[in-house]
Amino acid sequence: MSPNLSRRPAQPRRRRVALGIAAALAMAVAVPPAVTQAVARVSPGDGSASAAARHTPFQRDADAVRDTGAIGVQARVSGGRYGPGTVTSGTGDLRTGRPVPDAGYFRIASNTKTFVAAVVLQLVGERKVALDDTVEKWLPGVVRGNGNDGRKITLRQLLQHTSGIHDDYPGIETAKEYREVRFHPFTPEQLVERAMRHRPDFRPGKGWSYSNVGYVLLGMVIEKATGRTWHDQVRDRLLKPLGLRHTYYPGDSPALRDPHARGYQRFATEPKIVDVTLYQDPNAAGGLIGTTADLNQFFRDLLGGKVLRPAQLREMKRTVPLNDEFQLPYPGARYGLGLLKTRLPCGGWSWGHGGDEIGYMSRNAVSEDGRVAVTASMSTGWATSVEDTLRQHRAGMRLVANALCREGG
Repeated sequence: MSPNLSRRPAQPRRRRVALGIAAALAMAVAVPPAVTQAVARVSPGDGSASAAARHTPFQRDADAVRDTGAIGVQARVSGGRYGPGTVTSGTGDLRTGRPVPDAGYFRIASNTKTFVAAVVLQLVGERKVALDDTVEKWLPGVVRGNGNDGRKITLRQLLQHTSGIHDDYPGIETAKEYREVRFHPFTPEQLVERAMRHRPDFRPGKGWSYSNVGYVLLGMVIEKATGRTWHDQVRDRLLKPLGLRHTYYPGDSPALRDPHARGYQRFATEPKIVDVTLYQDPNAAGGLIGTTADLNQFFRDLLGGKVLRPAQLREMKRTVPLNDEFQLPYPGARYGLGLLKTRLPCGGWSWGHGGDEIGYMSRNAVSEDGRVAVTASMSTGWATSVEDTLRQHRAGMRLVANALCREGG
């Protein structure tokens, strides 16, 4: 869901965008007293005074995210000079005031796209599909009408958001809309049909525009090529082999496993924060649930060469520039095949993705060699203004980038 940062506020469902930026937009009321508490937790076996001291900047950055209006913040660094460490800030539940769990589940949203891309690239390595295959080859007649033509769009273009397919992903602008749709997700076919009502944003390969519908189509291609669903393939090809026991596909359940911080949304039309923890939108553009530790391990294994063959990893890291809209939240960044490349303040680049879903925003950064990874989860979404969203996004990006620089990324 690509946010329209130059015009109207981003919408929660459209916001799963990507890389994350769209995610949440509103925090209009004063933050309750419980949100002001900050709790630091250093991983077991790493609790010495020196360990606590070196995590002080990490904690300070987490608190800075909280101060933008985030109800809860959880961040974890894995690898690097000092080994794993986790910090939390804010509160995990406004009703009870309980702290943010330091190993809590959250909706990883568009980080799902990197898992889907990895499955597609594994299939490429096995010669079951090809990056230059057309959408029409696998989904005949599905991408047609209003200038859309699946015969001219390749799988590479879907993966890289260069297909031109317009992203008409349904939005949620009010608490009333949330309550009406939270248990009624759109099917992949319905989402594609909505996109086909629009003309393409540009001719295939002639621009860049974030498209969740492109990844919905990739999920359909995976099923057509293998005879099994995209999430079954993610489970069997990635989650099980890598030991990611805390990442899963929720299916028909709108809930998250325990422990988790509750997800909150601020709507411009509501005077109070709305609890949006229960939500169902389990598609290939952003349907997985996981933890900061699992996301760090996945991205470390991916960049470290444990997921893809060298040729396919090279293809994944071949990037193009983002459009002007996305340059606002991600200045100088580039996009590969389900992978975002961003500049580090200490020099060099990091990889990752990020994700936004109603009630949750996550940001991550991984070193070029996969040695160090940092993920932050913020259990707050905004539906008020672009400025509110950008404030939390930028604080989250500073948190993960600063931690990666400190840890030797």
